[in-house]
Amino acid sequence: MSVQQMVLESIGMLTLFGQTDKYVRFYHTKAWHDARQETLVRQHYLCQDCLREGKTTVANTVHHIIPLRDDWSKRLDQNNLEVICLEHHNQEHPEKASSNKKYYKREKQIKKRNDIFKFSSNKDDEKIF
Repeated sequence: MSVQQMVLESIGMLTLFGQTDKYVRFYHTKAWHDARQETLVRQHYLCQDCLREGKTTVANTVHHIIPLRDDWSKRLDQNNLEVICLEHHNQEHPEKASSNKKYYKREKQIKKRNDIFKFSSNKDDEKIF
């Protein structure tokens, strides 16, 4: 394993050997930076989700409507890109929210283990008692 792969793995970016680094590299290409800039200008740096809710919010995150992992061919398709604010991006990807990263990393580790069982209650349980 290369040093770069070990670094990516240590920060949780390398999930499948050779897979995630493909996506990480993509976000550093000139093609992505150009497509991102075109989307920001075309959508006037305004969160499209907020606009649909009747609000106006300045944003600078460009989001893939259909994720790269689902359809790699749409990675630069302007019809698959939209500007969204951080709040909406965190709703779309709760695992990427800085406040949630530790939680989702721990949950992922727990799912891998066969000797750990997680129990949770329904919200309705409180009404019964």
